[in-house]
Amino acid sequence: MEKRDLGGAPTFGSLPQYPLESVDNALKVVYLLGNHDEVRLSEVAELLGVASSTAHRLLAALQYRGFSIQNPLNKTYKPGPALSQISYSILQRFDVRTEVRPLLIQIQREFRETVHLAVREGTNVRYIDGLESPQTVRVVSRVGQLLPANCSSSGKALLAELDISELHGLFRSASLETVNERSISTLKELETELEVIRKCGYGLSLEESEDGVTSVATVLPQASNPMHLAVSLSFPSGRISKQDIEKMGRKLHAMVASALVK
Repeated sequence: MEKRDLGGAPTFGSLPQYPLESVDNALKVVYLLGNHDEVRLSEVAELLGVASSTAHRLLAALQYRGFSIQNPLNKTYKPGPALSQISYSILQRFDVRTEVRPLLIQIQREFRETVHLAVREGTNVRYIDGLESPQTVRVVSRVGQLLPANCSSSGKALLAELDISELHGLFRSASLETVNERSISTLKELETELEVIRKCGYGLSLEESEDGVTSVATVLPQASNPMHLAVSLSFPSGRISKQDIEKMGRKLHAMVASALVK
């Protein structure tokens, strides 16, 4: 069976004075379940550096509280209903579209191109809000659509937020799903482009998800919202020169950062 690098759980702030290892291990597994479709007992044990019996007891406790469920066929563990309930509760208190809509309006007025708000769902990206360009020739709204993250500027900008171990844990194969012949098709190629995005602050899609459509995207500062979100501009290819697209990317990145960082 292929071994995966699942990455680790992030830390925030300094280590507690009196850390509880059992609690910390449980939280690491909750994070793992929240970021992968399924995990194996052996992977949990290896991540925590504990015996399989210890990992099994921890997973059983999480299963009892609804944070994990076990597939009876292949014995892997998946996120349980408690994780979904907590996520939904948080999102109910934070209406992301209402919060970000003023920024989308500002960006659409500034660039006069179609603007979208997107969220990553595993290896895909979903468009959850948008405003079409007021120009006659424009890119139509993609709200509700789901695309492979490696094929869109929003998806690539969001993937650039991951470190290499998280990226490898997300994509299980060196070959990636594509939309057309211009889509990024290998993990190695994606890694190279993500390095560029981390340096410049924005992602590009040059007709990689739709013929005749170019887009540029940047992520919203996470400190300003509880979700990983990206804002993109989409426009007909050829309307804007490559040099001006780069200027647009830098300006979009600056607008999003200055508008939302408190």
